[in-house]
Amino acid sequence: MKRLLLIGIGAGDPDHLTLQAVKAIAAADVFFIVDKGEVKHDLVQLRLDMIAEHGRAPYRIAEARDPERDRDAAAYTAAVDDWRSRRGLAVEALIRDELADGETGAFLVWGDPGVYDSTLAIVEEILQRGDVTFDYAVIPGISSVSALTAAHRTSLTRVGRPVHLTTGRRLAEGGPTADDVVVMLDAHCSFDGLDDYAIHWGAYVGTADEILVSGPVAEVGERIKRVRAEARARKGWIMDTYLLRRLSPRAEQA
Repeated sequence: MKRLLLIGIGAGDPDHLTLQAVKAIAAADVFFIVDKGEVKHDLVQLRLDMIAEHGRAPYRIAEARDPERDRDAAAYTAAVDDWRSRRGLAVEALIRDELADGETGAFLVWGDPGVYDSTLAIVEEILQRGDVTFDYAVIPGISSVSALTAAHRTSLTRVGRPVHLTTGRRLAEGGPTADDVVVMLDAHCSFDGLDDYAIHWGAYVGTADEILVSGPVAEVGERIKRVRAEARARKGWIMDTYLLRRLSPRAEQA
């Protein structure tokens, strides 16, 4: 049977690779890369550098182009589902055409595929269709969340308190739902106005372009918005994550 490895490669630093990930890369016969275009080519190049360093020859690299996604659609969930299905067809074609029975293929997944990524859902969708069969395993990696808190020298949790992991869209719709909230994919700086929170913000965490800002939202919010806009204009893309932490935690209910 064909075998697939979903390998978490960390938040951007090549040293984020775990020993388990290094062994998994060495075990792969084929590496699948879904190219997001010239703007994000440095993300592809990082993967190629890891393969060159840790892959065991002879190996092959098979590429597909990532389908375009409508990021301004009013029906956000439907747009994501449509993009994911189209991406799944491209991934399915790679596995069907480029991976022979008895071989091991690998996707090098940014961060940790078990925390936040579409690859697991796409793989399950392919298996449910039943046109291509394979076994697969997930190798965890350092997520942007753990890299962020380490970079800011703070812990993700506080004693006896929950942490809510959400998106910028959800934060904008309903506001913070806990004293500690991790926010990802926030293109509109939805932290604006949350002056009873401190923020630990990071962009390109774990890379040479890493940017970190922390402090009360009331004091650093405008700076983050300015720095974020400048960085996105300079590179053409941005990946950022932040932790909101209420300055005066609410008393726990009995």
